[in-house]
Amino acid sequence: MDHLLMLLLLLWSSELQAEGNHTSTVRLVGGDSRCAGTLEMKHEGDWRPVYGSDSDYYFASDWSMKEAAVFCRELDCGSAVSIRESVESSLRSVWFMNSHCVQSESAPRNCLKSSSSSSMTDLTCSGKPISGIISPDSVRLVDGTSLCSGRLEVKSNQSNQWWSSVCEDDFDQQDAEVVCRELGCGAPSVLQGALYGEVEAPMWTKEFQCGGNESALLDCRSSGSDRNTCSPGKAVGLTCSEPVRLVGGDSRCAGTLEVKHQGDWRPVYGSDWTLKEAAVFCRELDCGSAVSIREREESSWRSVWRINSHCVQSGSALRECLTSRSSSTIMDLTCSDLLLQPIITVSSSMYGVSEAQQQGAPVLRRSTFTICCSIQPQYPGGSFQLTFTSSNSAHNYTQPAVNHSAHFLFPAAEPAHQGSYSCVYHLYVFNHTFSSESRLLSITVLDPTPLIIRAIVLPLTLLLLNVALYFYCKANRGQMPCRQKDTELVRYKLGVPAAEEEEGAQGAE
Repeated sequence: MDHLLMLLLLLWSSELQAEGNHTSTVRLVGGDSRCAGTLEMKHEGDWRPVYGSDSDYYFASDWSMKEAAVFCRELDCGSAVSIRESVESSLRSVWFMNSHCVQSESAPRNCLKSSSSSSMTDLTCSGKPISGIISPDSVRLVDGTSLCSGRLEVKSNQSNQWWSSVCEDDFDQQDAEVVCRELGCGAPSVLQGALYGEVEAPMWTKEFQCGGNESALLDCRSSGSDRNTCSPGKAVGLTCSEPVRLVGGDSRCAGTLEVKHQGDWRPVYGSDWTLKEAAVFCRELDCGSAVSIREREESSWRSVWRINSHCVQSGSALRECLTSRSSSTIMDLTCSDLLLQPIITVSSSMYGVSEAQQQGAPVLRRSTFTICCSIQPQYPGGSFQLTFTSSNSAHNYTQPAVNHSAHFLFPAAEPAHQGSYSCVYHLYVFNHTFSSESRLLSITVLDPTPLIIRAIVLPLTLLLLNVALYFYCKANRGQMPCRQKDTELVRYKLGVPAAEEEEGAQGAE
């Protein structure tokens, strides 16, 4: 038994030693702190700088934040803040590390190859959380599709380093703006309870009361009382947009692609991109699909963000795929844009102008009516297709857009014109045809006969009553004036006897 116990102690000791050796095989040197500097790894007793690339043949530092985050976690330094390639004046021995190997979640030491290079990798991590303060690594979104979406969790030393979910009732849009800013993401786009799954305790016990301009969540005021429970389905789910834009183009959906990271807007450079990768940015910009993408050479070098296409295809957040570089090549992107919705109206001589509405727009049978299709200025040209559907027929009418509108004239309304109409705007631009459809306009064709009868009979009846009253007054001339009799007749109908009227008048005197 003593021998067995001794053997177990030796095995446990060797595991601890191996574990200690493992944690000491990565370091950052030459930086302002232990969480910043040139990345070095120890392998087979040899400390060397690390050089990272996408392949064994493409010699450039092409790591993204996603690969860099592996080493920040290894160093217990939070998340990756920046990564860049540094070049020395002479070649030296380095450890070459393929990014695909790191992405496969292999141990970094299993991805090393001996090589010589003048390039190495400088890495900056966020650093460890400070006691009592939520640092950028103490706010996270989990179970989402990227770092910028998921269920909100917060952590501090005061809660024993446990991640706690936040109750939806204790969180609002201004709080969400602070979290998205702290995570380095764009503005909040979706805020909804249980959007990314249910969660059990622990829950954050206080209500956040942010003004929206704070730089960190714990900079915000909080409620004085603690919350003991949170209803099911109330854990905050948050989606932040990616900070991307297109500048210098003819519309907001065309131009030079730029990404903001760590407060810095830079152009994007991506090698071997296809429309599939570019479509990610068009979706983020709410600009439909990618139409074209091209590389453009500038006269001088500048700081750019290189974005790894494989990282984008994997569904990672855009900021996880960034690498800081200098280049004279930048990327121009054109998205299809989401065309504005056309407006459909009908005008008739009887009822004027009516817009699309559920109850329908009336027109008189055999009267002239015009349906107008229009759209806010966005692109020149295009055409409008007026689509008509009824219970037993369907028709299409097409006209070119003139001053962003088209007018469809119907000289005589008939029951066959009764049904639903819609305008479809077609535009050929960027070598593609795009379309946008209006709301439905329901038209009802009315028979004018009852209106004509009403218009004739009512005035005629009034005329006959006036004539009869005239002759009645003439026949009773010399008696009570007709006007007084008329007044008495009205009062009698209202239930006020004439005697009471006279008594009231005398009392007034």
